Amino acid sequence: MYIHELPDWPRFDWSRHRLAEPLAAVRYRQGRLIGHMEALGLKLRQEAVLQTLTADALESSEIEGETLDAEQVRSSIARRLGMDIGALKPADRNVEGIVEMMLDATRRYDQPLTAERLFVWHASMFPTGFPTGRRGWRDDATGPMEVVSGPVGNEHVHFQALSAKRLDEEMAGFLDWFNANAAIDPVLKAGLAHLWFVAIHPFDDGNGRIARAIADLLLARSENSPQRFYSMSAQIRQERNAYYDILERTQKGSLDITPWMEWFLGCLGRAIDDAQTTLGAVLAKARFRDSIAGVVLNQRQRLVLTRLLDGFEGKLTTSKYAKLATCSQDTALRDILPLVEGGVLVRNPGGGRSTSYALAKTFERSC
Repeated sequence: MYIHELPDWPRFDWSRHRLAEPLAAVRYRQGRLIGHMEALGLKLRQEAVLQTLTADALESSEIEGETLDAEQVRSSIARRLGMDIGALKPADRNVEGIVEMMLDATRRYDQPLTAERLFVWHASMFPTGFPTGRRGWRDDATGPMEVVSGPVGNEHVHFQALSAKRLDEEMAGFLDWFNANAAIDPVLKAGLAHLWFVAIHPFDDGNGRIARAIADLLLARSENSPQRFYSMSAQIRQERNAYYDILERTQKGSLDITPWMEWFLGCLGRAIDDAQTTLGAVLAKARFRDSIAGVVLNQRQRLVLTRLLDGFEGKLTTSKYAKLATCSQDTALRDILPLVEGGVLVRNPGGGRSTSYALAKTFERSC
């Protein structure tokens, strides 16, 4: 028996005593992180937000087995935030849609959550508008909705969602609760909303990403700020096995969801702690820019150096430089040579057509 089949569904309960300490710890971490970020100044805060939102979009999709183009995601977010990050890579429809949903959830966190808003989010995630070509809740035409993970042919069924004939009533009850001014901490409400939405599973596809967007909306509300400096989705991606395990155990348990709420608070705390990595990367880029303040750079050089700082995978060659900067290989080499002479880049061992370059160690240490 699943929790949505229990007589008292959806009267969730949890131990206030057991959650008091972890909730207080998470709230303290939230406040401390926001304080650190506010001390950075507007430009560095924007950079931190860009990195966080990019990770959030990539990792939330990765949890569902979909890999997005990181540069497309970053470009889409930067454009919507009005940030100048050099050449912007055109984004596919599904990337634009996922970014649109994520930003709508966090930037309009103070707006009600409605069925219409959820339908827009759902449509935005798929290039064709809807995975089944139909607007609305699922209809279970192909059988009961099962929540699974794992590769095709070796899926693991975690639980079965409630039947489609109950969706109108169940979603109306969920949205009424969500939009009511209930006496519950917004962080706890985020954990409960995530679980409740997943249990209902109202759509044919995309439920996990929407559940995480709903939680992000409430976390933004808990901080009274649209700026995101940590990614819950990225942390869930790191703990995906534990995430699916606690979801399965909770769906097959009782309406006392204390273990789920404890896990959610713990995962959130680890996400906030991990934001220090983002903060470190942002400060590293700032120190790097300061360290080369006296070096004259053209727009192509700035763009490529920024990509190297953002974690460019592989070795930088003239052909890769040309592709990144949208120029010829001859132009790429003319750009690279003064950077080597100025000590910003160094040649890696090897020569000829395999010659590659990396940031000089002095600049790596300054980062």
